[in-house]
Amino acid sequence: MTSLPPRSCCYQGVKHEGEATGSFSTLNDFEIYTSYPADKSTEYGVLVITDVIGHRFINAQLIADQFAANGYFVMMPDLFYEDAIPLNRPAGFDLKAWLGGEYHKDKKAHTPDVVDPIIEACLNEMRTKYGCKKIGAVGYCFGGKYVVRYLRPGQIDAGYTAHPSFVQEDELRGIKGPLAISAAEVDPIFPSEKRHESEVILKELGLPYQINLYSGVEHGFAVRGNPEKRTVQYAKESAFLQAVQWFKEHL
Repeated sequence: MTSLPPRSCCYQGVKHEGEATGSFSTLNDFEIYTSYPADKSTEYGVLVITDVIGHRFINAQLIADQFAANGYFVMMPDLFYEDAIPLNRPAGFDLKAWLGGEYHKDKKAHTPDVVDPIIEACLNEMRTKYGCKKIGAVGYCFGGKYVVRYLRPGQIDAGYTAHPSFVQEDELRGIKGPLAISAAEVDPIFPSEKRHESEVILKELGLPYQINLYSGVEHGFAVRGNPEKRTVQYAKESAFLQAVQWFKEHL
C-alpha cells in the first residue's frame, strides 16, 4: 500500500466557523451538496470526495464553497448513506466495524463496491446534466483513494489529495492523469516511507505530479486543523491554494 488504513486520527479535529452557501439535493439514492461560482458557469467542475466525517460537516462545505469562489462548479456527495462518523467520536468506536457497515441502519459497508457507484454517478451527472468539460477531484483522507481510482480520461482529468488513506500500490500505478498531494509531517497513515514510495511510483509513471510536505501539522490538517494555531492555519490555507493552482494548470 502507498498509504495505510484509516485510524482514529481520521475523525478527530476542530470544527470551523462559517456559513455554507451551497445547497443540498438528491442524486439517485444519495444526497449531494453543490456550489456554484459567481457566474454560475459549470464548464469546469470539482468533485470533492470527503473524509469519513462526510459532506454535512461544515468544514467540508466551506472548502467546497471556496473552490466555487475560485471559479469551479462543485459537487460533494454523501459517500456513506447518512452514516458519516461524527467529529471526535468518543473512544470505543470501532472503525473497522464501521467500514464493514456494522453501524449503518441497513448494514451498508463503506467499501469500493458501495462508494464506486456514487463516484461514477456524480461524474456522469457533472458531465451530462451540468456540462462539465473538465473535472478535477479533491480527496481528503478517505476520499484520496477514490481520486486515485478514477484519475483517468473521461472520468477525472486532474487529481489532488491531502493526507490520503487506503490507497493501494496498484491503484496509484493505474492513474492516467496529473496528481498533487499535500502531506503532513506527522501522519501515521501516510508516513515518510509511504510518501517516498508514492514518489518513486509517480516518477516512474512519468505523469505530472507534485508532493508538498507541511511541517508542524498532523493528519487531517487540510480539513480539521485548528485555525487558532498559526502553523496549522498556514498549512491549511497553503494546501488549499496548492489544489487551486494545480487545477488552474491542469484543467
